[in-house]
Amino acid sequence: MAILEVTDVNKRFGGLRALHHLNLQVEEGTTHAIIGPNGAGKSTLLNCFVGRLIPETGSVTFDGASLLGQKPHQINQLGVSRVFQTPEIFEDLTVLENVMIPAFAKADGAFRINAWQRMESRADICDEAKHILEEMGLVEQGAVLSSTLSRGDKRRLELAMCLIQHPKLLLLDEPTAGMSRADTNNTIELLKRISERGITKIIIEHDMHVVFSLADRISVLAQGTVIAEGTPDEIKGDPKVIEAYLGGELG
Repeated sequence: MAILEVTDVNKRFGGLRALHHLNLQVEEGTTHAIIGPNGAGKSTLLNCFVGRLIPETGSVTFDGASLLGQKPHQINQLGVSRVFQTPEIFEDLTVLENVMIPAFAKADGAFRINAWQRMESRADICDEAKHILEEMGLVEQGAVLSSTLSRGDKRRLELAMCLIQHPKLLLLDEPTAGMSRADTNNTIELLKRISERGITKIIIEHDMHVVFSLADRISVLAQGTVIAEGTPDEIKGDPKVIEAYLGGELG
């Protein structure tokens, strides 16, 4: 069953065609990778999913509800969370506070400063935040400022901030960008554990090691449209993918 359906989506920036008659279906509970060369429209597509951009034509439906015209916090309330290329965290707050804030935002519909007045009284949220940090391997750093974390730990913190919102769909935009191979492999294992929760994931990624380690299905974008789709094995052998994206070989 498809949890996300994208139908005939078009998006332009002036004279630049970013998305062109794009169609996509993501099955519930799967990890769906979107790959393609720089400028293929991958991040533009994700921005249409979270309300940062509105396509000129087409439809985007999540779990039976249209996402078009909804504000980012409304889409988040429906169960969509996003991890960005550059981790977006509150660097002047502690690691634990960073994880607690999205839980208040989820309850209120949008972040409101009065959440701070209730934070100390919400032991349930604090306990859940600590449990998630333990899963992420960050519980011992709960009291430190998040600005002091390594890039890999900031990425794990951002994942924790998403998980406490209990998302149905998790969008990951280059989740291993800038990481060492060791951190990349640790992130792969972490995302595999997240899959055990049944959360549907869409991953945009250039690292084919990450894609083939995680994806159940892969869509390949070029010039704003899907040129190929299939399982990892099918994509590896697709001549259109090799020509358009892989430069002759896919390892």
